[in-house]
Amino acid sequence: MGKIIAVILFVLVVASIWMFAGQHTLWFPANISEHGGKIDAQFMRTLWVVGIAFTAAQLALGYAVWRFGRKGNDRAVYTHGSNKLEATWTMITAGIFIAVAILGQQVWAQLHLHDAAPDAIRVNLMAQQFQFTFHYSGLDGTFGKTAPEFFDDGSQNYVGLDPNDPAGKDDLQLTTLIASVGRPMELTMRSKDVIHSFFVPACRIKQDTVPGMAIKIHFTPTEPGKYEIPCAELCGNGHYKMKSFLLVVAKEDYAAMEQMTKQQFRARMDELLKQYQ
Repeated sequence: MGKIIAVILFVLVVASIWMFAGQHTLWFPANISEHGGKIDAQFMRTLWVVGIAFTAAQLALGYAVWRFGRKGNDRAVYTHGSNKLEATWTMITAGIFIAVAILGQQVWAQLHLHDAAPDAIRVNLMAQQFQFTFHYSGLDGTFGKTAPEFFDDGSQNYVGLDPNDPAGKDDLQLTTLIASVGRPMELTMRSKDVIHSFFVPACRIKQDTVPGMAIKIHFTPTEPGKYEIPCAELCGNGHYKMKSFLLVVAKEDYAAMEQMTKQQFRARMDELLKQYQ
């Protein structure tokens, strides 16, 4: 019986390696952000470390079951083992995982602990059940005042824009995030009700939005196109349908859109969205 279990373990190990090494159809989408390459490199480092540890542990277990499986009426014998050996492999394991964690913190710190470039496109994000709303400052470049008492989904005032503030007259509230190729974008994210999660797989970005907090994150897209933004945090019965899109356009297109009125901006956005159906 022990040899059968050992064979099953060996087969499962080989199947697991094949699934990760040979099945790239289920891999990540193509990266379209400046920092995404570092995220992918960190993932691969982690995958190699965990993969080697998993394979070695399972093969050792299979060998032990094969070699020391019970024979006849033999009973198992307890042995304490070696304290020095246990301490050694514990320190080696800790060193490897601490090194991997430190390497991973570099790109995280770059995105969360440093300000976006001065020329970044600055957009406010309001998450709610079950919609992302992106708040653009409009032609004047100044965000209008917002406050919870002005929330009104019936009139599509999802971000709580003060109707009496002149600075907000040209502001836009969109369900699509518009970005420019090669230009940094800074998002200030808030939640109206529960925790949501802003996730752009193609940009390797995932950040929770938490009620009562304004959380900033920035990134720089590198390829034009239309990319899905799902909510990656279970947020209620309608969670499955909570998604939006990131529309990345050429620099000249975005520069022209910055000079447009609200109506012109929306019309041009719709035209560009149709190009990437």
